[in-house]
Amino acid sequence: MTHTPRDVWFWLSALALALFALFLLYPLLNVLSASLAASPSGQSGWATLLGEARYRTAIVNTLMLGAVVTVTSTLIGVPLAFVAARFSFPGKALIALLPMTTLIVPEVIAAQTWLMILGNNGIVTRAFADWGILIPSFYGWFGLITVMTFIYYTYVYIGTLAAIKGFDAQLEEASQSLGVPPGRTLLRVMVPVVAPSILASALLVFTLVVGNFAVATILGQRVHLLSVLTYQSFVSEVGTNPVMQSTLASVSIAIVACALFAQRWIVSRGRFEIVQGRGAKPRPLGGLSMLPITIGAAVIVVISLLPLATVVAGAFTRARGPVMRWGEWTTANMERVFLSASDPIVNTLIFAGIATVLSLIVSTLAGFLIVKKRNILTPGIDYLSSLPLALSGTVLGIGLVMSFNGAWLPLAGSGAIVVVAYLIRRLPFGIRNASATLYNIPNSLEDASISLGVPPVRTFLKVILPLMVPSIAAACVLVWTTTVAELSASVVVYSAGQETMPIQIFRLIDSNLMAQASAYGLVLVGIILVPILIATTVFKIDLFATK
Repeated sequence: MTHTPRDVWFWLSALALALFALFLLYPLLNVLSASLAASPSGQSGWATLLGEARYRTAIVNTLMLGAVVTVTSTLIGVPLAFVAARFSFPGKALIALLPMTTLIVPEVIAAQTWLMILGNNGIVTRAFADWGILIPSFYGWFGLITVMTFIYYTYVYIGTLAAIKGFDAQLEEASQSLGVPPGRTLLRVMVPVVAPSILASALLVFTLVVGNFAVATILGQRVHLLSVLTYQSFVSEVGTNPVMQSTLASVSIAIVACALFAQRWIVSRGRFEIVQGRGAKPRPLGGLSMLPITIGAAVIVVISLLPLATVVAGAFTRARGPVMRWGEWTTANMERVFLSASDPIVNTLIFAGIATVLSLIVSTLAGFLIVKKRNILTPGIDYLSSLPLALSGTVLGIGLVMSFNGAWLPLAGSGAIVVVAYLIRRLPFGIRNASATLYNIPNSLEDASISLGVPPVRTFLKVILPLMVPSIAAACVLVWTTTVAELSASVVVYSAGQETMPIQIFRLIDSNLMAQASAYGLVLVGIILVPILIATTVFKIDLFATK
């Protein structure tokens, strides 16, 4: 029996599907099945969940926090996107830095630096105390909402900016030519068109808040939240019956899955289809009308960049234990990081480097199969590859530890499980970006190569892969920057001696050693920032697709 050229892609699809099932579906099913088991006391995890007030409170608090941060992020992101798309004013170029802050300032560093500013020993808190003014505690709801809002509003900003820039301005002109005022034109013509993008971005923010671990743990304190209780249950149930960690993880999965389902429904139900036309040219602002917009945008930019400035200052500030001596400069913190405590840096580079390389290989192949070589198996690959979006890092880490702690594939306790956690966690980003150009590559190129006698795999390597290089490069940068900053999954799966920089920063914050945490944070920001600068300035790669 002769084999057709498509057979090789079928078997590669089967291999990819088997790997996704093993390292993603299998851990997820283990988590869900363990939640149905009985605890040592004989009570099911769901009965305990409904019977104890702290668990019920954690669910309510998580939903409330997600809703509030989604609203506040939208209230900042949407107006800022409209201003950036429609107006030109002095200092507008600084707004272009906002998407980058999402990538270069990891959440753990953002939480840490806000504490250095407004925490119990924060520089602003102490300055006000010297004047006899007591600032309320930054821990709890106020700190959670503030920090998460200024982390996540950029997602709404990016999504809304892309939608507004893609809107055909001729529709507005036609409406106004019929006598409709500009304000009413925006409400009746533009808003219905861009609303699906805004809602989709807002729901993404909601899912990120629900799964947030770093900020929730550092600033939550007495506020019971689902992600924190899930991690605490994991720590307390290590080596015992993992009922509560699985039950809480299942609740988190259900909440995020519902939000993602709503997001897809909103996008698919978009009633307005606009043929790409002429975008509106930004209108220059001058005089007094310029001041409120310029000042408002400047305040948002300054607050967004504040964590980055604080971590730089903190890394070179002298400290005695938890007490920061602001204004006294030293290089001791940086010397310690590089000379006597460099293991977290080495671990981060090794684990993230291996995970990024593997991610590019898997993402490139999976994206090619999904887009260009669809068969009976590729819908399963497409679905499983998007599952990590419904899993917080804590849930994924718990599933991996539960699944690979036995004799048949003992990954737990090794560096391999950290790499697997990194790989699976960022898989959707890799596939989405690596396959971006495939939709624009005609099938005739591949068919012509095969018709000349070149085997399918070699055709892919020689013809298709070179055309994918720009999107693969963008995927490489995004996977790398998000992987080196990963905390929620790695803090669950790592073992002694495998600490990465985010884990080390998290531990130092817990010990209130902010100067040392800032030194690691500065190194981490540098490791993230350098590839972004090279990609955007040297290779002209558009990582944000909003220009």
